[in-house]
Amino acid sequence: MVGEIPLWRSLLFVPVNVDRFVNSAPRRGADACILDLEDSIPAAEKTEARQKVRTAAATVGSAGADVVVRINRPWRLAVRDIEASVDPHICALAVPKVADPGHLRAIAETLSELEAERGLDPGHTRLIAMIETADAYFQIKDIAAADSRVIAMTLGQEDFALSAGMAPEPEGLFQPSLQVVLAARAAGILPLGFVGSIAEYRDQEKFRQTVRQARRMGFAGAFCIHPLQAQVLNEEFSPTADEVVAAQGMINAYDDAKSKGRGSIEYQGRMLDEPIVERARQTVIQYQRIQNRAPQP
Repeated sequence: MVGEIPLWRSLLFVPVNVDRFVNSAPRRGADACILDLEDSIPAAEKTEARQKVRTAAATVGSAGADVVVRINRPWRLAVRDIEASVDPHICALAVPKVADPGHLRAIAETLSELEAERGLDPGHTRLIAMIETADAYFQIKDIAAADSRVIAMTLGQEDFALSAGMAPEPEGLFQPSLQVVLAARAAGILPLGFVGSIAEYRDQEKFRQTVRQARRMGFAGAFCIHPLQAQVLNEEFSPTADEVVAAQGMINAYDDAKSKGRGSIEYQGRMLDEPIVERARQTVIQYQRIQNRAPQP
């Protein structure tokens, strides 16, 4: 995992204190499972939940999914969560309500100490920055580039809307979501998310359309709270067979033209130049990464 951009089309939240969800998680097919120590855990149960993290991580990752832990925001809780979550089976922490770049750098410093103590490679534990306040939004570009451990960024839409004093509806969330994409891409990290509420999962067709929009916007994957959402995310953030065939055709035609000294060509009624062909190459690479991923149920 160290140094790689992960393949995270779907990241499924799993309450670490609910054994049946932990035990069923390996069968859900998500690219990553997020063991949750934050919102889904009542205050009185956080200590017990924290004690279950490492065992749960081995279970939810047993079919090949990456394992992430969402920690709490208050520092006294966060430090305990971090100490419980530095483990060979856990590749990243999701950090809620990131305040500023220094917030992530402080966590990164703590992680370096713990990894050294536990014999893990430096940088083993990556960070997902969750933008959930209006103040953090105005620092989004610096947060995305805060530290080499930061591997992804998402907009926590419900919390962000609350902080901004607006309804969690597409009209208000579209621009902040697009800013997440742009800041993440500028920093070379994964933009995660979609424009809509994560809590709306029963209308699968509506969710599918939302995810298709997210892919067109530049998102690479998203958090989800239900296995049905994970399935849709995996499908919609994957190139279709037709897209792969079309992309490979563009690449072959363009490479042939370049070998003959030409910089752009007409192909099937459209002009091909470097940006279009590079997008086609990325489509093929993404398809190959999905095919090479460890098989899951």
